[in-house]
Amino acid sequence: MSQDKGLNFAIIGCGRIAARHAQQIVTVGALVACCDIEQSRAEMMAARHGGRAFASHGEMLQAMAGGIDVVAVCTPNGRHAQPAIDAFRAGCHVLCEKPMAISVADCGEMIKAGERANRRLFVVKQNRYNPPVAAVKQRLDDGTLGRVYSAHLNCFWNRNAQYYQDNWKGTLELDGGCLYTQFSHFIDLLYWMVGDVRRAAAMTRNFCHQDTVEFEDAGVVALEFHNGALGSVNFTINSTQRNMEGSLTLFCEKGTVKIGGQYLNELEYQTIDGAVIEGLPEGKPPNQYGHYVGSMSNHDQVYQNLVAVLSGQGVISTSGYEGMKTVEIIDRIYRAARRGLHP
Repeated sequence: MSQDKGLNFAIIGCGRIAARHAQQIVTVGALVACCDIEQSRAEMMAARHGGRAFASHGEMLQAMAGGIDVVAVCTPNGRHAQPAIDAFRAGCHVLCEKPMAISVADCGEMIKAGERANRRLFVVKQNRYNPPVAAVKQRLDDGTLGRVYSAHLNCFWNRNAQYYQDNWKGTLELDGGCLYTQFSHFIDLLYWMVGDVRRAAAMTRNFCHQDTVEFEDAGVVALEFHNGALGSVNFTINSTQRNMEGSLTLFCEKGTVKIGGQYLNELEYQTIDGAVIEGLPEGKPPNQYGHYVGSMSNHDQVYQNLVAVLSGQGVISTSGYEGMKTVEIIDRIYRAARRGLHP
């Protein structure tokens, strides 16, 4: 890394979320290469933001050997592991889009590859930067809220047939399920705020997406955390016409709080013994993807954290280990759903 020129970045996978990455990369460094199996998409991104375009990540890493500091992996969910591992072997740090992978085994291999190469693995979990989320996390960490008794996550979004048309979304192999593609950020917040999950019981159904997805479109989940707290997750992509709610309610020893809105962007309720959360900055708008809306857009802070860490001035916000824990919890939920209501 040159202190004069900043970091050199490459992007693997030039779909919609990659555009968000490119916009942030050029503010903190240089985009020197990008690749996509549809090379025309890589060429369009390179024409707009700079760098060379390639049709495969192997070709890109070989041609750019020694010239890339960080690789952003923006491929479909089920294709995160190998590009990340290859990037580590080429001596690059890796920033991986959510979810880190759709198998715990793949997460483990990514972490091992990073350790062997002595390179950092960052995972995009931008909802941690939502102002009300960060504020509640601070009150949990400093003891203001005391012990968490129970946590209740509601994920009520809309994903219609158009969303799944002519792409990898909806497949078990590349998408993995609603909890991976739509709601992994929210599961991450359960882990971040409450802790690891000991047991899960779950039921899932596909009510009206039988022709578009190979998995569930709704589910209900009961959780027991290792620290004794209880939790629930209610999720669906069947909200009529638009996203309805993404919320997390915490019942704690010294207070009750609810973070809500469509994507955990509003502090909807608080009653805390001897304290009030106030003066929160306004959050950023959600990611806009044409006919549907995603989570809050905080990729700028993701990249600021990455630069701070690699320059020795910061602590990593979301490590590969934490990314793997989210995948472990989702895997536990899906395995519980497959075997029924037996924890």
